[in-house]
Amino acid sequence: MQKPNKRLENQTCIVTGASSGIGEAVAKALGTEGANIVVNYHSGKEEAEEVADWIEKNSTCGKAITFKCDVSKENEVQDMFAKTISHFGTVDVCVANAGIQIDHALHEMPLEAWQKVIDVNLTGQFLCARESIREFLKRGMRKEVSKSLGKIIHMSSVHEIIPWAGHSNYAASKGALIMLMQSICQEYGPKKIRCNNIAPGAIKTEINKDVWSTKEGREGMLGLIPYKRIGVPEDIGSVASWLASDESEYINGTTIFVDGGMTCYPGFTVNG
Repeated sequence: MQKPNKRLENQTCIVTGASSGIGEAVAKALGTEGANIVVNYHSGKEEAEEVADWIEKNSTCGKAITFKCDVSKENEVQDMFAKTISHFGTVDVCVANAGIQIDHALHEMPLEAWQKVIDVNLTGQFLCARESIREFLKRGMRKEVSKSLGKIIHMSSVHEIIPWAGHSNYAASKGALIMLMQSICQEYGPKKIRCNNIAPGAIKTEINKDVWSTKEGREGMLGLIPYKRIGVPEDIGSVASWLASDESEYINGTTIFVDGGMTCYPGFTVNG
């Protein structure tokens, strides 16, 4: 975890899917920077409360609350933003991190599996972005805390550009985030709203523990990473806190890959 420097002091950040993994690391990183944090969760109430408690104890000045919300449900997302605004006054940053995988070969994939992944990974990002933009435009510029009217960060994946056999619903949802993010930038950049993607590569979380916890699995993952290190959630948290700050103020409408070089296709190192 990076040392605090109050880059986000007096700002309020919603982080979805923040009870564990990458979302937890992002929430803690933003909190360490002095922001107020809304720790969103879907099912891990106790874990979310532990994250909020950690932020309260380790933040320079920020506070934290938890909020249960299924990001694929419009009314629940709206309720989350309403509570945030009621409690903290506004929203300055939204990190739409919540996501799921339901894997099937395409010819065996039930419509329910396709729809659920799209609902959470894409529609959820749209709903969070829409509510963020509504609040940014209604509230107006807060020059005393940020040069931007508001900041939206979508948690994407290297699979927004790398095909992934057996995971077509997931890859499709992440690929679509490119156009959602860039369209938001194009439409609302003139209003000084910034929107970007963070695209993690192989990161050690519970969702892929069965792979990185074995020697064979680790070696397979490292074969895809030129930097020869599997990422950790804190790698993403550090980028998110910087991207939410004014230090990255001129960055808008792009994807930042945090992948140790995975998108450089190391399979082509020889005999390319």
